[in-house]
Amino acid sequence: MKIYDLSQPLNQDCSFWPFYPPFEVKYFKRKSEHGVNAQYIQTSNHMGTHLDAPRHFVTNGKTIDQLPLDWLYGPGVIVDLSDMLGELDIFRPEDIEARAEVREGDILFINTGWHKYSFLAPDGDEEKYIQRHPGPHHSICQWLLDKKIHLWGVDMISTDHPMNLPIGRFLGRGGLEHWQKVRKQCEDKFGGSDAVDELFPAAAYQLTHNALFPHDCVHVENMGGQIGAPELQNKRITLGAFPWLFKGGEAAFCRAVAFLEE
Repeated sequence: MKIYDLSQPLNQDCSFWPFYPPFEVKYFKRKSEHGVNAQYIQTSNHMGTHLDAPRHFVTNGKTIDQLPLDWLYGPGVIVDLSDMLGELDIFRPEDIEARAEVREGDILFINTGWHKYSFLAPDGDEEKYIQRHPGPHHSICQWLLDKKIHLWGVDMISTDHPMNLPIGRFLGRGGLEHWQKVRKQCEDKFGGSDAVDELFPAAAYQLTHNALFPHDCVHVENMGGQIGAPELQNKRITLGAFPWLFKGGEAAFCRAVAFLEE
């Protein structure tokens, strides 16, 4: 059995959600002075590779400690869509099914290739990673529910397309107006304002959160590491995402892992 790490590193330089408090770390004891090294951290839960629980969007939804372990470990597939996705592109359920067999109850991880632009990657590009990543068409939500999938994940900062996030609707008002740049690029890509409104209707806003969490379909964001390993793509393997046992947590850092029989 070979184990693959599908996680991004986590420190003060890692990818974080705009306007959320960043990851901070400092030593409060040092070996030379206190005889031991000890660190203190302060952070949002939505940093680096992390698992969102239903409580993130559902008032009385399940918290991290209430997610059954058998939802977080088991058979599934890493679907490689990296060759078809550029800035702000859309993928649909049929794109996933054309590449791999996804069975009822699987764990589904999607390799978009976008992890290569995360903060700690050699080709890291903060604005590209956060503001111009690809994303799913909103039809993916019903497809995931029909498949009875409890856990899926992406190597992007969000499971939603930027146009279904503050990034494409209002992020930066009063500042750099990033949202206008994102919308303009989408209008150029998809054929104008009306086409954008049709592809990204108001009802699709944060839909992979709002529509799925009430049904206990949760996800991992900011995956990376070895998610692009050729031997893992589009085949039946064992997958897992392991958060700390955070009682009451609406999200938690996690280690995403693939297990491959040798």
